[in-house]
Amino acid sequence: MSTYLQGRKRGTVQWHVVDATGMALGRLSSRAALLLTGKHCPDYTPHEDHRDGLIVVNCAKVVLTGRKLDRKVYRRHTGYPGGLKEISARTYMSSRPEALVREAILGMLPKSRLGSRMARRLRVYAGPTHAHVVQKPASSTLSR
Repeated sequence: MSTYLQGRKRGTVQWHVVDATGMALGRLSSRAALLLTGKHCPDYTPHEDHRDGLIVVNCAKVVLTGRKLDRKVYRRHTGYPGGLKEISARTYMSSRPEALVREAILGMLPKSRLGSRMARRLRVYAGPTHAHVVQKPASSTLSR
């Protein structure tokens, strides 16, 4: 007996706006990844793109719990010998908070072409305003 997976009809993108004020970074990113993957929909299918977009505002007001601001370190490599670059979460948060939130959300998406398509519909803003009024986004509240 095979499992029936319903195909999703291609339509317009449904956009959601999430206010990140006072939310913990991990909880925000895991619940945002659920919205992007479409697991909140009753017709969720793992291999289908559910075409939901996400706009995250007020990323500068995200909270890191415990001592993560000082102890958490983000690393990247330039590709040259000795090119390891490290930056603490505190300096990353003060200089580019939207990149910090974006990196956390993208880390929870699938590492495949499907995840890359989902990542295209993620918009992150440090302040309270966004430029996507034309898409008529629905305000979504992620449980705190």
